[in-house]
Amino acid sequence: MSEKALTDTFPTASAVSLFNVTKNFTQWQRDNSGKGILRNLIKPEKKVIAALSDVAFDIGKGEFVAYAGPNGAGKSTTMKLLSGMLLPTSGEISVLSMSPQKQRRELMSKLGVLFGNRTELWWDHPVIQSFEWKKVVWNIPEPLYRKNLAMMTELLDIGGLLKTFARELSLGQRMRADLAMMLLHSPEIILLDEPTLGLDVVAKRQMIDFLKKINREDGVTIIVTSHDMDDLEEMAQRILMIADGKIAYDGDFDGLRKITGNLTRVVVTTENGFRPALQNAALLSSENGVHEFEIDLAQTPIKTLMRLLSEFDGVCDVEIKKAPIEQVIASVYSSWK
Repeated sequence: MSEKALTDTFPTASAVSLFNVTKNFTQWQRDNSGKGILRNLIKPEKKVIAALSDVAFDIGKGEFVAYAGPNGAGKSTTMKLLSGMLLPTSGEISVLSMSPQKQRRELMSKLGVLFGNRTELWWDHPVIQSFEWKKVVWNIPEPLYRKNLAMMTELLDIGGLLKTFARELSLGQRMRADLAMMLLHSPEIILLDEPTLGLDVVAKRQMIDFLKKINREDGVTIIVTSHDMDDLEEMAQRILMIADGKIAYDGDFDGLRKITGNLTRVVVTTENGFRPALQNAALLSSENGVHEFEIDLAQTPIKTLMRLLSEFDGVCDVEIKKAPIEQVIASVYSSWK
């Protein structure tokens, strides 16, 4: 597809657009038995795996989108297609009105990619040397490099790491350094594949706060995958869910909860250890007069719930909160099997 055709097909306000994208992988089958070895030589057998099947979605500029799904659903494949690391079997992809497969060099100057289990830092060199290397190879103008280096150093708190060898960094320190390196050229879109993988609570908080800041203040479009759904819900406004290579859900997190029936947690505190018996509610825990229930507000509305609780003597306090998104996702995954 030509550059003009891409512009005509996809909205110019889009950061990322996929149109009927399919990606197949071929796996050669091997049989090491006597007859199998001969059969491999004469008529080798292959198996076609559909990682993505007719996938289509559009992400606007400045959006913060979570991309989630079970293992093997096609998340990492999508990220590699968007960055031009893989080519689609069929369909069209547009990233900033460019084709990743035909304009990869031009696109990479506006794209940042970070895989949580990989690093671009030179292992046996101080962090700052990796940054200097990127400045030269990516031809980043000196003023822009200095500006971004100063900003990343302050916001990600890596000043004390710049002269440290990459191999001596903790996982959280390395992730912050990798994130800083990825942003040195001021990308308009960043693709993050499991960026909080293995991070402790403090390092994870630093990562999430920083991503939210550059999305909110600089308008950077962010697409992030993670198995930690609580992290995704805190970061993103929209979630795309993929299963068996197909988009199964596209919307906000509240809409996702409604799929499972609007599950809600109700914590009731009572006097003298009294435990109320709530109709259509599952008791999750009960200790020292604090009782946690799970209830479906689609079946028992708030007004009905409060009326039922008002009928019990000894109720001191009631707290109503959303069910953990992890539980909601688990229920959705189970329904797909």
